[in-house]
Amino acid sequence: MTTPVTEPGMRLTVLVGESDSWHHRPVYTEIVHRAHAAGLAGASVFRGIEGFGASSVIHTQRLLSLSEDLPVAVIVVDAEEAVRAFLPRIAELTDGCPVTLDACEIVTSRGPGIRGEQG
Repeated sequence: MTTPVTEPGMRLTVLVGESDSWHHRPVYTEIVHRAHAAGLAGASVFRGIEGFGASSVIHTQRLLSLSEDLPVAVIVVDAEEAVRAFLPRIAELTDGCPVTLDACEIVTSRGPGIRGEQG
């Protein structure tokens, strides 16, 4: 059994509402497309089943009247420098949204480098 190869990375999490939009496009979609265009290693969107934000209104899929604005988490992972350089590219999208940065370890089976670079 081989020991997994890890390297330091950073996880960016942006919490938005499902109905938040930017120029008629969901904010979460815009963030993912900007991350892809920036060449970041990966981005995923996760839809929550219940939550609340600054408004203190609980949104849940259990109540039909509130199910249209469920919480959404956009998670981007890459090297710290790449994630920090990406922050200005989404600043206009995240005004008022909780944004967190967490140090993490990236596990890869492709050898050194987040994208499998040999070096």
